[in-house]
Amino acid sequence: MTPSQRFLAKLGLKDPVPESHEDQQPESTGHNSRRSFLKRTTLGGIALGTASALWPVEDLIAQTTQKVSRYSNPSDLRITDMRYCIIQNVGRTPIIRIDTNQGIYGLGEVRDGADERYALMLKSRILNQNPCNVEMLFKTVKQFGGHARQGGGVSAVEMALWDLCGKAYNVPVWQLLGGRYRDKVRLYADTPEAPNFEEFKKRVKHRIEDQGMTWLKMDISIGEVKALEGALVNSKFWGSNLAQWQGGYMDYANIKHPFTAIQITEKGLDGMAQIVSDVRSAVGYEIPISSDHYGHFDLNNAIRWGKKVEPFRLAWLEDMVPWEFTDQYKKMSDALETPVLTGEDIYLLSGFKPLIDTGSVDIVHPDLATAGGILETKRIGDYAEEKGVAMAMHFAGSPVSFMANVHCAAATQNFLALEHHSLDNPWWESLVKTLDGKKLFEKGYAQVPNTPGLGIELVEEEVKKHLLPTNKTYFAPTPEWNDIRSHDRLWS
Repeated sequence: MTPSQRFLAKLGLKDPVPESHEDQQPESTGHNSRRSFLKRTTLGGIALGTASALWPVEDLIAQTTQKVSRYSNPSDLRITDMRYCIIQNVGRTPIIRIDTNQGIYGLGEVRDGADERYALMLKSRILNQNPCNVEMLFKTVKQFGGHARQGGGVSAVEMALWDLCGKAYNVPVWQLLGGRYRDKVRLYADTPEAPNFEEFKKRVKHRIEDQGMTWLKMDISIGEVKALEGALVNSKFWGSNLAQWQGGYMDYANIKHPFTAIQITEKGLDGMAQIVSDVRSAVGYEIPISSDHYGHFDLNNAIRWGKKVEPFRLAWLEDMVPWEFTDQYKKMSDALETPVLTGEDIYLLSGFKPLIDTGSVDIVHPDLATAGGILETKRIGDYAEEKGVAMAMHFAGSPVSFMANVHCAAATQNFLALEHHSLDNPWWESLVKTLDGKKLFEKGYAQVPNTPGLGIELVEEEVKKHLLPTNKTYFAPTPEWNDIRSHDRLWS
């Protein structure tokens, strides 16, 4: 009796009947016979240690994993292309698609308002690589990212790699991050604009009761009181609009807060505070209200403003001064009772560490499409959690980045709320379909999917309706970005 026959006898099984004439080979060369045995029996993982001495490891693995559902053979996946389109969302939002040799692809998004070339220049660094090696590829390309929109390319690639990896292994991205803490993700949205206070109250009621929002954020700027005589000091030097996002290099919009010399008088502070009071009276005190976009004025005026609105118990004061002034955030945080927050323009965990380590912020606020993508944003949250700092998430993009945020938020314990900047956009959700057929969000909460990857696919006909008029490209091949033309190592 051969060793194989003795093993079969112990299991109460007969020698397998060959599947074809070609399988009738001597036991000494019976690879097909062993394969046939594994196919015909229910051995699976039974007596694996004993069986491994008799059959090749690859046969045993094939047998024991035959019921594992995958969309591909992950170890043989290779990146073959990176393509893009640009939709008219918050100005412009590029979406990238990373294709592979096995027909599956991953979706990512360059941050709103950024250039698709931040991502396309990375194609040559990841071409022909296995997309499931997410960390290695991230470390390869992260040197080409930067703060604010410059982090958009690296973050887009990282999102798409996780989407691919989840599809390859047939699991949701949150599972690849270590599992989830929640099955739905709380959203926050802007307070609605209105021509008068009565209309504002109606729209707030719609926001809360119909749309189901349980967290709101309001913009309150010195621009609200610029027409009030005696409200501001030195504002007329900068012109009449005090726009925060337009202008040349030396215009008000691009001068950092400490350098404008604008001050707010008590009359100005009272006028701004009255607006906060009105909003709080319309919303009530059960729902958190955050605040943002105050204009460009210095630390001392920021502290005066923060103290003025303390009675209204705002959830946070956002980006009062530029994020890189850690010492100023420390002074502000020490001086105020209202939580201080920043982070939407910070790239990588290393950029957040000074603020967290010094206790300069009460809440971190990364934008996943700037911060470095899904895993890096989770790392930011995890690091902040160790220091007793919570994490909210800034977001103003398409459903692609939205779902990347949802997976990250589900897997991060100290998460508070995720911004939804397109709540009133009627076509925003139609850009994608979910793999489980559920809505992206409902009644103020996003659904955490149990489907592979990010859990969404683009709806081609809908996306094409909203392409940027000046660039109608829809995922065309990009061979011009294939070649590496530099030596990238940062050390000698």
